[in-house]
Amino acid sequence: MEGLIGSVLSPLGWLDPLFRLPFLTGLALACVLPALGALLMLREEWLAALGLAHLAAASALLGLAVGLPAVIGGTLGALGAGLAKSLLAARGNAAYAFMILIGWSSLMLIAANTALGDALGHALMDGQLYFGGWVEFATSLMLACLCLATLPWLGRRLLRARFFPRFEQANRLPAWRWHLGMDLLSATGVAVGTATLGLMGAFALVLVPAWLGFRLARGWRATLAVAIGMGVAAYLLAFWAALAFDQPFGPVLVAVLIATGTLGLLPRIDRRRPGDKEARPSPASPPRIPPASAGRG
Repeated sequence: MEGLIGSVLSPLGWLDPLFRLPFLTGLALACVLPALGALLMLREEWLAALGLAHLAAASALLGLAVGLPAVIGGTLGALGAGLAKSLLAARGNAAYAFMILIGWSSLMLIAANTALGDALGHALMDGQLYFGGWVEFATSLMLACLCLATLPWLGRRLLRARFFPRFEQANRLPAWRWHLGMDLLSATGVAVGTATLGLMGAFALVLVPAWLGFRLARGWRATLAVAIGMGVAAYLLAFWAALAFDQPFGPVLVAVLIATGTLGLLPRIDRRRPGDKEARPSPASPPRIPPASAGRG
């Protein structure tokens, strides 16, 4: 076991041993959260990141009060919120706006009525990446593996549901399965991100790279590539800057992502050649879905 751990951490010899595990933990989240953000933006539910983050922070603080790790308590609370949203068939950003209000109110009340609650509440807002241990690393790694296994299956069905909603009804497909799966997966991702990167850090990592992907890329795969690439690049720059200038990681990450987001303000360049019908993944120009796989549930 020690040999396996050493082989994983050996390429990070340039980094202080104290920060190697937190670095890998955040890197896994920097790959996962932008991809989840792209799917949430596709569903026009980008506010989910902020709503789930507030509920995750409140449940993480409650979990700490009873002795549970923040990442476990936050995940349980966010999963409960995602399950309730699916069972109530709530769609759009209104449900997540109520989650923000409920989460903020709960977070403030729990912080005011528990020992060290105010300090722990600020810690969850700012992020605790540098203090992450094996629990946070294992949770982030499992989340990354889960997304790698499920997102290809979920992504195709969510694209079809977004641009061809009547197809599912006409073919009596069990659409609730992929909608529930996406709700639970996004809840888990945001909860783990909130407990590790902080409330605003997780929200920014979900929102900004995905927004850039939709602004700059053509086609769904290109959108995912741009989102993940931007997320990882911003994370690496923020990690270096926070250590180099002795700054808290969460605010530095948000600042770097905001600076990166200015790329989305550049004029779009249409590189389509004559006869190229592929367009950006937007409601006005839906992505192409191969007919051979369109009917599979």
